[in-house]
Amino acid sequence: MSKRSRRVVTYRCRGLVKGRATGEALVSSRPISFLGGVDPSSGVIVERGHDLEGLSVAGKVLIIPHGKGSTVGSYVLYSLAKRGLAPSAIVTVKVDLMTLTGCVISGITLLDGVPREALADIKCRSRVEVDGFKGLLKVHLG
Repeated sequence: MSKRSRRVVTYRCRGLVKGRATGEALVSSRPISFLGGVDPSSGVIVERGHDLEGLSVAGKVLIIPHGKGSTVGSYVLYSLAKRGLAPSAIVTVKVDLMTLTGCVISGITLLDGVPREALADIKCRSRVEVDGFKGLLKVHLG
């Protein structure tokens, strides 16, 4: 469900890992594998053919349908966080266990349940606010 105002679109989600983050959105309609799909030493997405290939997750609000791949991906998120290269928050349509575990052990704010159509509506580089306490994603327009 979204609530529209003149300058902000708000999506009600489920806050799974509490916290707040503000930043630039990095949005894909394709899942991401943190193990092998994201370089743990740079935070750059290296998965061949992914629409976000070559972009860094560092400090971004990553908005994806879900993660994919091995559970070792949780430790890649942890490693990224230790190096200061992790996303400031992750927002998913339907969270997977690997992403949930990685966010919990890394302290990365995590929202679940954003509508799938939001992946097409929210543009990369939009300014967004994530509130894991209230389960809100706010997208600033223009």
